[in-house]
Amino acid sequence: MIDLYTWTTPNGRKISVMLEEVGLPYKVIPVNLQKDEQSTPEFTALNPNRKIPAIVDHDVPGGPLTIFESGAILVHLAEKTGQLLPRDVRGRAAVMQWLMYQMSHVGPIIGQVGHFVNQAPEKIPYAIQRFMNESVRIIGVLNTGLAGHEYLAGDYSIADIATYPWVVAAWGPFQSMMPEKVGELGDVKRWLDTVGARPAVQRGMAVPAGS
Repeated sequence: MIDLYTWTTPNGRKISVMLEEVGLPYKVIPVNLQKDEQSTPEFTALNPNRKIPAIVDHDVPGGPLTIFESGAILVHLAEKTGQLLPRDVRGRAAVMQWLMYQMSHVGPIIGQVGHFVNQAPEKIPYAIQRFMNESVRIIGVLNTGLAGHEYLAGDYSIADIATYPWVVAAWGPFQSMMPEKVGELGDVKRWLDTVGARPAVQRGMAVPAGS
């Protein structure tokens, strides 16, 4: 059994999607970010960075294993199940490069758009436009990578699982704010539709239920 500490954010949804895809049993423990539950002593003991997601894997030799950072969790679950991360060097490298691209570019930059548009006490046009432009550029790189490929690394993998929740959350707002540029990202739109049609993705994106 895996305990999943999560909330309704793209990083949290990566892990519930992954768990649904690989079919591992898991228990959802919501961490309400609006109530600052990520700062409780109990959660801080799991992740000193006070961010979701985190997991506790109870089916590991030597006792329960706690892991934070969504990319590390995805790799652990892929290696644990032998799914969605190739073992051959070339296939693994292709998946890992796109996974790292999501961790270093897609999530951080799109997250800045969300902050300056929705959370900043003062609307700063320069910051909003800067991060919007960079986000669309970054998604354009995904579009280039997806040209001629159904998924980011060829076959469906943890790279797609990591990236999908961020891009699908941003797609509607970006389309309304920058329709001409987003209209040029046809391969990303096709990929969003393909990934979003997977039943496990639909189940995982609904976790935690009722939040």
